[in-house]
Amino acid sequence: MIAKTPLGPVQAAIYGRLTGDAVLMGMISGVWDGEAPEDAEFPHVIIGVAIEIPDNAVAQLGRETVETLHVWDDRRGFQRANQIAGRLVELLDHQPMTIPDHHHIATRYEFGQTLTDPDRLRHIVLRFRIVTEQE
Repeated sequence: MIAKTPLGPVQAAIYGRLTGDAVLMGMISGVWDGEAPEDAEFPHVIIGVAIEIPDNAVAQLGRETVETLHVWDDRRGFQRANQIAGRLVELLDHQPMTIPDHHHIATRYEFGQTLTDPDRLRHIVLRFRIVTEQE
């Protein structure tokens, strides 16, 4: 069996889930891979770095993919950014997901952290662990 990385398919599944949700899209200006365009309006979500960890069983190739999402907002305080972060957790934590060439086992919310950027932007970092087995 040849191992197939789920990094791309997991990211595509997350992107599809987020952009396909009318509630979330009504709260933000967009979802971007890696970084937003310079003229992007706030608030928005960035799909950030990912880590892939082998999680093999005796006869099954498995992976744990840890994805980091970022909420960016230019409003004072964290109320709006926290609402967006809450919606991300609702959409992903313990929710089924279709990932091409991989069987989705679970998605678990690991943590969220609020930060204030030096430019006075509000930033929330969220991390999710996606467990898959190769089909």
